[in-house]
Amino acid sequence: MLRRSALAAALVAGLLTLTACGGGGGDAAPTPTGEPDPDASVAIRLVLEPGNLDIRETAGSALDQILVDNIYQGLVARTPEQDIVPALASDWTVSPDGLTYTFTLREDVTFHDGQPLTPQDVVWSLTTRRDSPEWRDSARLANVTSITADGQDVVLALSEPDSSLLWNLTGRAGIVLKEGDTVDYQTAANGTGPFVLDDWRQGDSITFLRNDAYWGDPAGVAEVVFDYIPDNQAAMNAALAGEIDVLTGFDANLKEQIEADGDFALVLGQSTDKGTLAFNQAPGSPLEDKRVRQAIRQAIDHDAIIEALASGQTQYGPIPELDPGYEDLSDVAPYDPEAARELLKEADAEDLELTLTIPNFYSTTIPQILVSDLDEVGITLEVDSVDFSTWLTDVYTNRDYDLSFVLHTEARDFENWANPDYYFTYDNPEVQELYAQSLAATDESEAADLLAQAARIVAEDHAADWLYNGASVVAVGSHITGMPSINVNERLDLAEIGKLDG
Repeated sequence: MLRRSALAAALVAGLLTLTACGGGGGDAAPTPTGEPDPDASVAIRLVLEPGNLDIRETAGSALDQILVDNIYQGLVARTPEQDIVPALASDWTVSPDGLTYTFTLREDVTFHDGQPLTPQDVVWSLTTRRDSPEWRDSARLANVTSITADGQDVVLALSEPDSSLLWNLTGRAGIVLKEGDTVDYQTAANGTGPFVLDDWRQGDSITFLRNDAYWGDPAGVAEVVFDYIPDNQAAMNAALAGEIDVLTGFDANLKEQIEADGDFALVLGQSTDKGTLAFNQAPGSPLEDKRVRQAIRQAIDHDAIIEALASGQTQYGPIPELDPGYEDLSDVAPYDPEAARELLKEADAEDLELTLTIPNFYSTTIPQILVSDLDEVGITLEVDSVDFSTWLTDVYTNRDYDLSFVLHTEARDFENWANPDYYFTYDNPEVQELYAQSLAATDESEAADLLAQAARIVAEDHAADWLYNGASVVAVGSHITGMPSINVNERLDLAEIGKLDG
């Protein structure tokens, strides 16, 4: 779960989390018939609960998933298909040299506590985020030299072009807060979105209510309850008992069971979820040797992983199909156990013993496949299943691991491969330069081509293995309309969700 990265929550929770097989938007949910009930309550199962609600400073995709779009907004937003669209700004312009962005702020927008949104709130929010390194995604505004207001226009001036700026403004970097707000962001929220935070029962659920003073179209339901149920079987039992309306992060292998009585349909949508097997390449580690890393990659049967998950598609590089710079890199490390054995022999790494550190909320499917595949080429893999806080400390912070698996859900997070301080432990100056050139490009196609070049180098360095590009696996009740199905593990915009009468 890490985002353009964001891991921690993405990053980390962010960091991780479940495209549909092939391109396109995924399977469509069935079209229910009947009249929506504007007073309805919708219960949605989620897997990973945030530790607190402070979206300014706390990492984790568990926060972005529910708070961005629904509670907090920025000048611009993104659709599930990754298009950038207006939000608090009704429109914007970019100068030909890419150095000046002018946003026209909507009028008559209020925060959830009734205070009006002003251009100064935007200036303060973006300036404070840029200048507060402890705020998540602060560095994404590093090229912004000034943020000023001229009437309803907010103007951002840059020191150099940044092809990622608009995208960054659709995430945490662009969130607009009320200047001088005294809200306790750990447990409360005050945004401009279509829902307001009503209640958080830690360890159980979070409840949103419709914001009746919302500046846009009102939400389709009066209440959304996020029920945190990590276990898929328990979640399915709750759904079949009528306690849950939508199951996200679901197991596609349970399709027949959830659809048995016709009350639910399994929907597969594309995502930027990347099942990433990280290699600790620190000096002295056996994984410092490129041949060992390549051997591990070629020992793994990626098609078997997709078959076991019953969803998703293979991915052999750091960029998923939904993101700019994607290229099919399956030619780089094809499944070939015999070649893997030869590489290990050349590296004098036969009978290698390694440990896989994995958060314990993941199923045993991936570890079991990895243990079996690596055993076939002479690598003994021990699995260390740990709670997420331990994973964050040991792997993400201290880099104390051999192999690690997490599902990185963040879109456009290639920056992590250009950051030698990231827990991936990958350091390639050529990749870093190509990434910098991509950011400086003023042409979208040029920026994407530079990313593709950098991604191929990362793949050919065998910096990690990308076991699969996950699907957004969602079980949707037959009485539910407007439920998103694309990239729902990263962002879950519920403004259009509805529930039929009866």
